[in-house]
Amino acid sequence: MKQFITHSPSETEQVASQFAQQLKPGDVIAYRGGLGVGKTAFTRGLAEGLQVIGEVSSPTFSLVNEYQGKIPLYHFDMYRINTLDDLYFTGFFDYLENGSILAIEWSENIADYLPENTITVELKRLDETTREITIDGDERF
Repeated sequence: MKQFITHSPSETEQVASQFAQQLKPGDVIAYRGGLGVGKTAFTRGLAEGLQVIGEVSSPTFSLVNEYQGKIPLYHFDMYRINTLDDLYFTGFFDYLENGSILAIEWSENIADYLPENTITVELKRLDETTREITIDGDERF
């Protein structure tokens, strides 16, 4: 387990960019944390670390955003996913099989369906600009 304290969105992005260097195809990242804690900023950093070209935005309305980089990155928002049928509708299970990296916001909603080796990234608001980021996974972290 690794912990970081960041004081701005750009610092959160830097932590995520460095974290991305340790990722491999097939990794699943489950975000934990409420609204406005920096999940999308963390994903922007992941994308930078994976050499994604283009703008990264929250997948709130699309449910999943796809980014091509060194390893494809799929950014899910599971906020409105309440049933197994909803989850199937997103194509989530197909994405697990394609050798990409999945970053999942509101992963709590699908906790029962996450792979055993899922990496957890918990973001906590300490104050208006300060965040505590905890990364927990296999021996890489």
